[in-house]
Amino acid sequence: MTDVDYKVNPSLRPEDLASLMKESWGEETKHDYEAVLNRSYAFVCAYFPEDRLVGFVNLLWDGGAHVFLVDTTVHPDVQRRGIGQTLVKTAISIANQSGAEWVHVDYERYLGDFYTGCGFHSTPAGLIRLR
Repeated sequence: MTDVDYKVNPSLRPEDLASLMKESWGEETKHDYEAVLNRSYAFVCAYFPEDRLVGFVNLLWDGGAHVFLVDTTVHPDVQRRGIGQTLVKTAISIANQSGAEWVHVDYERYLGDFYTGCGFHSTPAGLIRLR
């Protein structure tokens, strides 16, 4: 898609990320997006002309072998155009350049085909809900 500009670690206002998340997931969260951005190893954003944020993915790194992919989001108005896949593949490239050996992602079942298309393989994992 030629009208999308992808940027790694751009200057991103937390309120713009909060707005994208609300528009994409349908509810406001209590997340402190300034803290989220400050704790990221890297993040990738997708913008439409005039710097309209339409996509985001966040990478967390343990400093060794493991990078974790979280918060993959594309605005509903522009989904199914390859934006999410480009965000994820860019994130994987960043992880590879860091020297990491593994990229992890957790996702709901309905996203299985999307992540398989990005190169991920399903594995057993554990999860504890804290809140």
